[in-house]
Amino acid sequence: MAAVHSKSTVYRAAALAMLIVALAASSAGAEETGYRLPSQKLVDVIDAPRTPGTSISPNRDVALLMQRPGYPGIEELAERELRLAGLRIKPDNDSRSRVWPYKELTFLRISDLARQPVTGLPENPRIGSVTWAPDGERIAFTNTTPVGVELWVAEASSGEARRLTDPLVSLTAGIRPNWLSDGSALVACLVPEERGEEPAGSRVPDGPIVQENLGQLSPARTYQDLLASPHDEALFDHYMTTQLALIDLDGTITPLGEPAVRWGVDPSPDGTKLLVWTLHRPYSYVVPSYRFPVLIEVWDLEGNVLHTVADQPLRESIPIARGSTHEGPRSVEWRADAPATLVWAEALDGGDAGREAEVRDRIFMLSAPFDGEPVVLSTLEFRYDEVRWGHGELAILSEWWWDTRSVRAWRVSPDAPGEPELLMDYSWEDRYNDPGEPVMTRNGYGRSVMLTADDANTIFLVGDGASPEGDRPFLDAFDTYHGETQRLFRSEAPFYERPILVFNKTGQHVLTRRESVDDIPNYFIRDLADGTLRQITFSENPLPEFARASKELIRYQREDGVDLTGTLYLPEGYEAERDGPLPMVMWAYPREFKSADAAGQVNESPYRFDWVGWWSPLVWLTQGYSVLDGPTMPIVGEGDAQPNDTHLEQLVASAQAAVDEVVRLGVADRDRIAIGGHSYGAFMTANLLAHSDIFAAGLARTGAYNRTLTPFGFQSEDRTLWEAPETYFEMSPFMHADKVNEPLLLVHGEADNNPGTFPMQSERFFTALKGHGATVRFVMLPHESHSYRARESLLHLLWETETWLDTYVKNREAE
Repeated sequence: MAAVHSKSTVYRAAALAMLIVALAASSAGAEETGYRLPSQKLVDVIDAPRTPGTSISPNRDVALLMQRPGYPGIEELAERELRLAGLRIKPDNDSRSRVWPYKELTFLRISDLARQPVTGLPENPRIGSVTWAPDGERIAFTNTTPVGVELWVAEASSGEARRLTDPLVSLTAGIRPNWLSDGSALVACLVPEERGEEPAGSRVPDGPIVQENLGQLSPARTYQDLLASPHDEALFDHYMTTQLALIDLDGTITPLGEPAVRWGVDPSPDGTKLLVWTLHRPYSYVVPSYRFPVLIEVWDLEGNVLHTVADQPLRESIPIARGSTHEGPRSVEWRADAPATLVWAEALDGGDAGREAEVRDRIFMLSAPFDGEPVVLSTLEFRYDEVRWGHGELAILSEWWWDTRSVRAWRVSPDAPGEPELLMDYSWEDRYNDPGEPVMTRNGYGRSVMLTADDANTIFLVGDGASPEGDRPFLDAFDTYHGETQRLFRSEAPFYERPILVFNKTGQHVLTRRESVDDIPNYFIRDLADGTLRQITFSENPLPEFARASKELIRYQREDGVDLTGTLYLPEGYEAERDGPLPMVMWAYPREFKSADAAGQVNESPYRFDWVGWWSPLVWLTQGYSVLDGPTMPIVGEGDAQPNDTHLEQLVASAQAAVDEVVRLGVADRDRIAIGGHSYGAFMTANLLAHSDIFAAGLARTGAYNRTLTPFGFQSEDRTLWEAPETYFEMSPFMHADKVNEPLLLVHGEADNNPGTFPMQSERFFTALKGHGATVRFVMLPHESHSYRARESLLHLLWETETWLDTYVKNREAE
């Protein structure tokens, strides 16, 4: 109690100093109530240019470089936005809101590195939905204008761009224009010609909003932006109703079917049919649109219905046990290596992962003309994940199960299904033994299939290569017939080099993405025969000063023996013996595990380049802080034990071990360490301040603090509030607000749409802290969501954090 009183005295003195600074600033003008600017070095981080994204053509002879603009202004976020059934749309131009477009495109010929900028674009384009034609000769993309979305194409050989349509395209459902397999046309959703005016709302209601449940179990997790009224339903219908159409390369538009609430469209591999998803009523006020009733059909290219796959009802009653799903056909798709064969899964356990069952799922196939009986591809003990298609005699089907964290992959023969052959059986928590993912290529239909070699039984696998030395990505050749693996490549220190694609079946030439602590990621072609490298992109580090900071992967142990790691960063030129311990910022995110061994595995590489932005704690190196990024905070529950039953004990023990280690190394002052995190990391921060006296201050961004507001589960917790009330109570910082006796900076986006992290979470937590006399500041960022985007918001966030850290950490008075 005496220690708490002493801390309170120190913090009151620091708060007084902060108040004096704030009053001085406010006397100079009105800026104190508006957006503020941090130190110039922090401004430079926000304004640093972006490096371009890269997309490789289907023929693998051209790279497309896509350049993004800087952060948007707050005025863009303040534009009108509708939040309907879990979607956020811009009604003024029938697009999704909060997207980050490209501003310029450049074709790069891989053979000689000749560059061809895309020309003919309008001024200040907002480019999105970029997709290669199957033959790699051109790309299609959208340009979003203030009044609508246009469809464009650009030729890879000349860079010449031309507009195919006026601003007629609708992106409200997130359906991007999609090529037919022969590249002759695209299928897209258009705004209906006769849509009419937006439905008008009225402040005078027609009656009460009534919902009911007649004895059916209908648990639901916490969702945002749901429909809430008949007017919301009318707006949803108005903006989500679209006209499917084919658009030829000369701009000719051929409407298909009647306007409806389209949810998806996928051309068949042979380009003769369309798989179409259509939402319909009744809608729901408790689940998002992806659980609304959906009609799944196969159409021809004239809009005629050839086959009805399923008409799924409203899915409000899916059990909350992880791995639960709905009954009936789901995960409907085309088989990628066949002209027009449907594939789907159906649950055999009623969709309830909490029910005992010997088998869970069955996978079916049905080929055009869809008038026969479905063929069973496989029956699964676990829940179906996906199929990676190869050819008629080879596909890899994977299944998973949450309770055991298990993944299994089976070899199946799609043309002649029989007994599947087990290829892989591992825990996704066990990163050291992860076999990797198949390397994909494009087939004659332009579809993604596994690249096979030799007798078409060998595939290539790319993985993280996790190890006690850190991640070392690899490329393997895996003989699926004999189960034999050959290592072709593994990244070597001091570089982190990840294979991206294999150019041909020999596996000799590989496109890799190579980086180091000092070198920004760039693309190279590696010859595996002689080890030579040829660089094909030349991006430069926009913030070279951060490369001069020291970086070290440190290892230490928790008191219960669990191995922990973190990445330690020290400012340029710092020497512990000469300069003494520094104030420190720790930034973390807890994760749950079923295995202590898996929890102790190294999950990063000491040789990766560090991207620095508003989200990164590395920005505080510029202000004289040391940084421990990602100190592991594993919450372990082995066997029948649930991780969260001892969440707080393990969390505090992990934090204490991290602090003890950096103090032992002499790089941090034990009394001047801040803890921070985003989302579940913010929840962690609040709990550490409530249940320990380890840290000087906390930084909590966009978190959830009262778990009774997420009563049907959260994060990896499957039990409900009524099944585990003590756990929900103990894990809720809100319930322990009276114990928080260190300064806490709370930040939240006013428009947060992440499930569970309602802005109310921070509002109520602030009120509780304030009511108990805590030192706390609450910053609500207007128009921001779970992640923040506007330049003004980001700069102000850094100003708030800089001021808080300087006051309560760097310049904290000694006790």
